Amino acid sequence: MQKSSRSEKAAAYRQVSHEARAQQTAAEYRDLQKQVHDQDNEDPKREAKKAMQAGARAYPEPPLKAQHLRKPGNEADLKLQPMCDAPYYKGSEKLKDKVAIITGGDSGIGRSVAVLYAREGANVVILYLDEHEDAEETKKMVEKEGRKCLLISGDVSERSFCRDAIKQVVKTFGQLDVLVNNAAFQLHISQFEDLTEQHFDRTMKTNLYGYFFMAQAAVEVMKPGSAIVNTGSVTGLLGNKDLLDYSLTKGGIHAFTRSLATHLIPKGIRVNAVAPGPVWTPLNPADKEEKDVKNFGGSTPMKRPAQPEEIAPAYVFLASPHCSSYITGEILPIIGGYTGG
Repeated sequence: MQKSSRSEKAAAYRQVSHEARAQQTAAEYRDLQKQVHDQDNEDPKREAKKAMQAGARAYPEPPLKAQHLRKPGNEADLKLQPMCDAPYYKGSEKLKDKVAIITGGDSGIGRSVAVLYAREGANVVILYLDEHEDAEETKKMVEKEGRKCLLISGDVSERSFCRDAIKQVVKTFGQLDVLVNNAAFQLHISQFEDLTEQHFDRTMKTNLYGYFFMAQAAVEVMKPGSAIVNTGSVTGLLGNKDLLDYSLTKGGIHAFTRSLATHLIPKGIRVNAVAPGPVWTPLNPADKEEKDVKNFGGSTPMKRPAQPEEIAPAYVFLASPHCSSYITGEILPIIGGYTGG
């Protein structure tokens, strides 16, 4: 009986001890809650005020210079010029003696990719619509890197143009090692009911047919070790309520990338995609109104849009056999961080 009594007392003591500890833990919860509450009340937006700067040089932050451009958008007309020359990026012959085609290479991401490809030792072919001034400027930048640059104007949504362009490249350089599908049409629309068949068709033709036509023509002349790099988008991953058609095509590009990558493994041709978030290029000022351009990129966790030179190294990585020989079918998001819900 005495032993049983002692056990009961010990159990009761432990119960009281557990309850006391639980009360102490609950008090710690409340103390921590108060600390966080007080800190937030001191400056609830102290972290949100500053854009993240983690590059070799500082990049523009919203509010940006409000401006609207006429389609297709000339980079030369932008008051705030995109930063594309990557002065701190040092080449190391990752693409030595390669030949690369870049669609939409006259400006924006395409221009920066052209510059870095040339710095890595590649000759570059720029396919563009009719932005002749921009294309000539890109050519100068490529030639400044000591490489050759061929300009070809045309519409990638036309199969005959794509095939003729590939033939011209092979005739000029004798080879094709890298295809960057980058040309795109984008136009915001606030009401789904207002999305016309003409608008929808133009987006599909440029963003999907263009990639398909270029890839199909390029594969015919590419050799093992070649690479295709497609430009996807964060909208293809997360969607965008005002870019229904554009988001659809970018999601399609991601699926096309993964499917084509598997299909081309026997040929030794790698296929990958970069999926950028907001990037300061003529594409968006030629799409959005002035008031909307002002805060472009401000809603990302980094609180600013990317500059083209922050995206372009990913295209070098995915094109170079020295860097990504075991990578195919991947979608690389570069979106300025995740909110985490």
